[in-house]
Amino acid sequence: MTFWDRITDFITRAPGSALSAMVEAIRTVFEGDPQLRRRVAFSVAIIALSAKMAKADGVVTPDEVQAFHEIFSVPRDEQANVSRLYGLAQQDVAGFEAYARQMSGLCGSGDTNCAMLEDILDALFHIAKADGVIHERERDFLQRVAEIFDIREDHFEQILSRHALQGEGNPYMVLGVEQDAPFDEIKRRYRRLVAENHPDRMIARGVPEEFLAIANTRLASINAAYESIEKAQVRA
Repeated sequence: MTFWDRITDFITRAPGSALSAMVEAIRTVFEGDPQLRRRVAFSVAIIALSAKMAKADGVVTPDEVQAFHEIFSVPRDEQANVSRLYGLAQQDVAGFEAYARQMSGLCGSGDTNCAMLEDILDALFHIAKADGVIHERERDFLQRVAEIFDIREDHFEQILSRHALQGEGNPYMVLGVEQDAPFDEIKRRYRRLVAENHPDRMIARGVPEEFLAIANTRLASINAAYESIEKAQVRA
């Protein structure tokens, strides 16, 4: 049975019409396979929270739909099931904060700045900025999700800078280094970030292969930040 077959089977058998009930059911349905449980929980988290973010913003643009499919490679014959989950999340009376808390328990390590929860936040940022701007309500939504995920404020600002539009990001913040840090230290930090965000690392922590576009966009931002700093060092 494929990953998508398991998700489809879960959707069919999960109790209740509210996605919040389905989220809780993941704990028992996939109890014997923790790796698969993390992959299913991660997928449901992206679908549910992106649906709630779209509802918070009030408008779902074609760009946002396209961005969703860019970071979530859904097989054509499974798109109906994804649409069903998306619709359930929008209709569910439970607020996004309840969803985020449930997802934090299913996907998180319990540590501050959990990498897997950051992966989810990264995907949401990618969708939010698809129409060319991160609206105030979207930023508020993302910041609250980060708080629930126990992602520190300084780390949230680093993620936000990574997703800045039209060159507004601070390359030093993207890499998480001080602007006056020695270049050797910056280089070491850059290499560590590249290693930590390799697609193989993401798969190892339970991110489905369907979401590896997250790693590619993150690495592109990290590379661009380092190149910007390197050029500035050469000019100096």
